[in-house]
Amino acid sequence: MDNNIIIMAIIAGVALIFILLVLIIRRNTKKSKLRKMLDDLDYQKNQIDTSPVGPELSKIENYNSNEKMRVLYEGWKDRLKDIKEIKIPKITDMLIEAEYSLNKKDYKSTMYKIAKVEMEIYKVKTASDFLLDEIKGITDSEERSRGSITKIKSRYRELLQKFNETKSEFGMFEKTVSMQFENIAKRFEEFEILMEHNQYTEIPTVLKSADEMLNHMEVVLDELPSIVLIACGILPKKINEIMEIYSQMVKEGYPLDYLNVEFNVEEAKKKISDILDRAKVLNLEDSLFDLKVLTEYFENLFTDFEKEKVIRKDYEEAKRILEKKLYKTNKLINDIIDQIDDLKRMYKLSEENIEKLYGVQSSVMQLNDDYKILNDHTKNNSFAYSKLTGEVEGLANRLAQIDEDLDNTLNVIGNMHDDEVRARQQLDEVKTLLKKAQNQIRTYNLPVIPNSYYVELKEAKEAMNEIIKELDKKPITIETLNTRVDTARDLALKLYTRTKDMMKTAIMTETSIVYGNRYRSSYKELDKNLNYSESLFNRGEYSKALEITINALNQIEPGIYDRLLKLYGEKD
Repeated sequence: MDNNIIIMAIIAGVALIFILLVLIIRRNTKKSKLRKMLDDLDYQKNQIDTSPVGPELSKIENYNSNEKMRVLYEGWKDRLKDIKEIKIPKITDMLIEAEYSLNKKDYKSTMYKIAKVEMEIYKVKTASDFLLDEIKGITDSEERSRGSITKIKSRYRELLQKFNETKSEFGMFEKTVSMQFENIAKRFEEFEILMEHNQYTEIPTVLKSADEMLNHMEVVLDELPSIVLIACGILPKKINEIMEIYSQMVKEGYPLDYLNVEFNVEEAKKKISDILDRAKVLNLEDSLFDLKVLTEYFENLFTDFEKEKVIRKDYEEAKRILEKKLYKTNKLINDIIDQIDDLKRMYKLSEENIEKLYGVQSSVMQLNDDYKILNDHTKNNSFAYSKLTGEVEGLANRLAQIDEDLDNTLNVIGNMHDDEVRARQQLDEVKTLLKKAQNQIRTYNLPVIPNSYYVELKEAKEAMNEIIKELDKKPITIETLNTRVDTARDLALKLYTRTKDMMKTAIMTETSIVYGNRYRSSYKELDKNLNYSESLFNRGEYSKALEITINALNQIEPGIYDRLLKLYGEKD
């Protein structure tokens, strides 16, 4: 029992020692970390203190040749003094306080003071960097300015050389361009004066001015020769050509008012004059674009003139064709209207067809009026041929529709005559069919003709007579006539077909009986069936007689019907 207590006491002691060691290590680690942070902050403070602000500011002492620079220098000097003598010492004091807290192992207070130092260092460094940038803006300006002016002068020489090589292309504006180059050269003189007096704050303005002037001169050198060429050469020539062509075409009767040529030419001249006036002060904004627009307009005007010439030929041809077709249509409709009474006596015309004819006549009369207006426009040169062409095309389309409507109506009337002719032809065919059918009946001299055959014959003849009656009527009702013709034709064909079928059946029956006679003596049942078939044949029951005969023969010669049909079936 005592041993257990001793062991537990030892374990507890070891654990306590371990805990104490951990606490000591953690405390020492934290202290080391805070120490390092203080060292870093001290280093940052020293970096600010040793920044090149002071050396850069000392350079400015030599630039105090003007009041503005002196004011800047004094301001920067005061700000540097504030950093060196007030803000840096303040940071040093704050670091000492933090060091004191750390030594006292007041870590919480140390962390708080470190945070305040970090904030203060950040503010002072920002102020120091900003001050350095301002000062270097002056100290570096001479080098930058010299570099900038060198580039600008190089561009100047290049542009001046380009101008000297192409002076002849600038025409009346050569002197103006030369004066502008002189103005740019004056900017260089101004630059040197400012540099000489250390007036660096004014130099950027001069450099910017010179650069912008050169940018403008690049545009001038690129565009002004083209402006001179177009405004003083190409366009005046085009305008003269346009006016010559325009005047000639007007004399030849071309209606060109719709093009507003004279007004647009005057406006173009004003625009050209304005462009040249602005070019005198080298204001070229939109000038080249406007001149190109004018050039394109006159080019299109040439095209319009040529189109008008072509369209005039097309119009005259279209008008000639229209006039010819209109004459034919007028004559045709007038002839039809003149014959309308005769047509009414011959055929029973519907009110719809009559109304269509008069409707077509009315449309033609309106078209004649519109064509007269078109002729007036042509004679008076009231409209351009491009517009007149549209009008003649419209009239031609209307005439085409009128002709179509007239053709449809005439087709109806023409079909009536065709139907009459067809009816008479069909009547002859019906007569022929009935005659053939009757002749076949008489030729084959059948023992018996079924009563139903005579009924069908009678119906066919009556239908034929109805055709004759309808044809004798005046006016003829075509719809009724066509119905009569269709009925009579169907009945005649039916009778003719029945006649042929009846003849073939009778012939096949006779043939089959004759063929079976060879077996009568040998087959009593066959003899009996043949006798019965003969009796049916003599009573006019030809189909039944054939059926009995064939069935009887098939008992002796299977397939006999097909062979007999092959031998005799094709005979009429």
